[in-house]
Amino acid sequence: MPPVLHKYGSAFFVFKIICNLAQLRIITYIMSEITKIVLADDHALVRDGIRALLESERDLEVIGEVSNGEEAIVMVEKLHPDLLIIDIRMPVMNGIEAVEALHNNNSNVKVIILSMHDSEEYILKSISAGANGYLLKDTDKTEFIKAIHIVRDGGKYFSGDISNVLVNNILGLKLPLVNHEKQSTPSENIFDLTNKELQILELVLSGLTNQQISEKLKNSKRTIETHRFNLMRKMDVKNLIDLSKKAQKHQLV
Repeated sequence: MPPVLHKYGSAFFVFKIICNLAQLRIITYIMSEITKIVLADDHALVRDGIRALLESERDLEVIGEVSNGEEAIVMVEKLHPDLLIIDIRMPVMNGIEAVEALHNNNSNVKVIILSMHDSEEYILKSISAGANGYLLKDTDKTEFIKAIHIVRDGGKYFSGDISNVLVNNILGLKLPLVNHEKQSTPSENIFDLTNKELQILELVLSGLTNQQISEKLKNSKRTIETHRFNLMRKMDVKNLIDLSKKAQKHQLV
């Protein structure tokens, strides 16, 4: 090979090596920035929805799914995810028990509770067990992704209503999450309605439509319909007349 060609051929070879190394470093960096997540919820459709939402983000990857607390513990110990997103009410072992077990085992996994329950008891027990965040299932995508990033980076995240519970607890106050003129006592709420469901119950019985409630609470109409369906299912009623009678009988409004 002529000296000139040999010189430039060697330079090209070195340049190619440098490019390959740079590309490898970029790929390694990107992979290191991906947050690996395990989902725990006993409803497959819920997990499918959460997975679709999370995997629309380039830096989030769902690496495992389970349907109860015991399976969550095993999956976390096996896959070592960065984050566990877990529901509370599940068969075999509930989410709070699973979080406490992981915490006692000195697991490094960060945990976000994702639940439909906004009761003070569940919230405080979850935090005491070691949860890094608590979100309600009607949280929108923007807040959900924001919470994941904050918790992943070592912070804590609690949605608005949840923060109210924490502040009230710290101050030694017993205030409702929402501004009801009338609030049922725990003994009267035998149907285990969440505070959001109680609020919607009151608005439904005041004559507002789902659309009007949606605008008033600044939630989507679909979210309101879901809460309305859940509260009627819990109270075992099929129509507004029965709903009104049962709510008045048990002093829920």
